[in-house]
Amino acid sequence: MIAVTGATGQLGRLVIEALLKTVPAAQIVAAVRSPEKASDLAARGVQIRPADYNDPVTLDAAFAGVEKLLLISSNELGKRGVQHRAAIDAARRAGVELIAYTSVLHADTSPLGLAGEHRETEAALRESAVPFVVLRNGWYTENYTGSLAPVLEHGALLGDSGDGRISSAARADYAEAAAAVLTRDEQAGRIYELAGDTAYTLTDFAAEVARQAGKAVVYRNMSETEYKAALIGVGLPEPVAELIADSGTGAAKGALFDDSHQLSTLLGRPTTSLATVVAAALAK
Repeated sequence: MIAVTGATGQLGRLVIEALLKTVPAAQIVAAVRSPEKASDLAARGVQIRPADYNDPVTLDAAFAGVEKLLLISSNELGKRGVQHRAAIDAARRAGVELIAYTSVLHADTSPLGLAGEHRETEAALRESAVPFVVLRNGWYTENYTGSLAPVLEHGALLGDSGDGRISSAARADYAEAAAAVLTRDEQAGRIYELAGDTAYTLTDFAAEVARQAGKAVVYRNMSETEYKAALIGVGLPEPVAELIADSGTGAAKGALFDDSHQLSTLLGRPTTSLATVVAAALAK
């Protein structure tokens, strides 16, 4: 039995899809906060169990009989350390034999502000006595392609990453890798640094968008303070704007670069190219 937390999220759904290629649906548990959002998965035979990181009782029930658990990191910034520890404790009580956790690239040395809660969770895993494997995911290319409309409208991509090289990959690549780890033996104790095969700067990204869209697009580099203000100006909450701006300056310091090719090795194929993800976004 394999359980996936956050199974109705963007990554979680893709992991379920990848698992369904090789694992019988009845052996997959979608642990979700809102079961009604997983009706399509239930219709395909996936077990749907309520699971709220803030309610340990639901976690105990959700993880009952589970052998392997994919703990997808929560999106509630500032609360994730406590939430993840609750899930790890529940997994231990349930007798889970392996926890796979979605951390962040080079979490142990990363300058990213968001890496702190990941380091806290990795420490909790080490203290738990439950066998675990860490999937240190790099950036999703969709983090950039998800907002192409305003980029094309204004002919400019804003950011504060300078000439930092970004080894991103498609979200589906990371999902497929997670499914591979969950269905293979002897994964306990491993730490995977997962990133795309080819790195690019945001200037390169803007040029690729321009090439495919047939419209002039340039990258406009800003200071972290200026970029944060610009994000707030378009309606993002200040904590989110601060996180994005901090991540940008982290990229300038190399936080989003990795050339170990561990992701493509896990997949047994090259990671999805920047051009492919841009094309898919433009097609929408």
